Amino acid sequence: MDYLAIVVWVIFILILLYCFREPIKTFFSRLGNKENVENTEDSGRIKYHIVATDLEIPAPLKDRAEQKIRHTGYTVSYNKQWKIPNWVAYELTPDELNGNAKRTNKFTVDPMVKGVSATNTDYTRSGLDRGHMAPAGDMTWDETAMQESFYFSNMCPQEPGLNRGVWKSLEEKVRDWVTIDSTLYIVCGPLSEEKDKTIGKNKVKVPHGFYKVILAPWTSTPKGIAFIFANKNEKNRLETYAVPIDSVETLTGIDFFPSLPDELEEEIDSTVRIEDWNF
Repeated sequence: MDYLAIVVWVIFILILLYCFREPIKTFFSRLGNKENVENTEDSGRIKYHIVATDLEIPAPLKDRAEQKIRHTGYTVSYNKQWKIPNWVAYELTPDELNGNAKRTNKFTVDPMVKGVSATNTDYTRSGLDRGHMAPAGDMTWDETAMQESFYFSNMCPQEPGLNRGVWKSLEEKVRDWVTIDSTLYIVCGPLSEEKDKTIGKNKVKVPHGFYKVILAPWTSTPKGIAFIFANKNEKNRLETYAVPIDSVETLTGIDFFPSLPDELEEEIDSTVRIEDWNF
């Protein structure tokens, strides 16, 4: 092939690339953009399509105060009546486990909260920990995310035996699962009711229990698991607290992962297979 022919072919290829530039751009953008990833599974019964935009955000609440606040590393549904979150939701990826942001231990009022917030004084001499919902250990990927994880909107009064025991063990286990199952979507929060006691001058509600709900949508077969703990010094093996997600939905009245296709959401919510999780 002579030089002129080569030039003609190069020009022809460049023209093709120009004509199809938008489809090519879209293709590579979808490969690199997690928010547009599709997961399609044909089990013979259900064929579904998942798009991971705000997948972790529960449906709006109708039976309690709710101010939804988005921070760098998590979203919180804040309850101004009880001065604790209704839920805290976030996405955790394997890359986010490799950060080096240092734990600040500086508990502060969330500047975005409308109304009264809990403060350090409310917890003083209460005998209860300022228990993270979205843990600081999951926010090492960004200094702002780490700082915001210490907002009181992300805290609940927790018994020390729970906060430093099995609750911490579950936080560590979630990080283990992320390295195995890729991105996880996590929602956690308090189990509270009007008769639960309060602490401090701001009357911060002390939950009688806690929940954590976890979705792994990008595994070959999407799966979910939930946990329920009493707000006390729990000492049993972690898997003994595992329940189907719909058990937590019944207790809280919260619809988790409403963006999932209905058939898939029902399947994931109604069952939990302990053997599918690496305890």
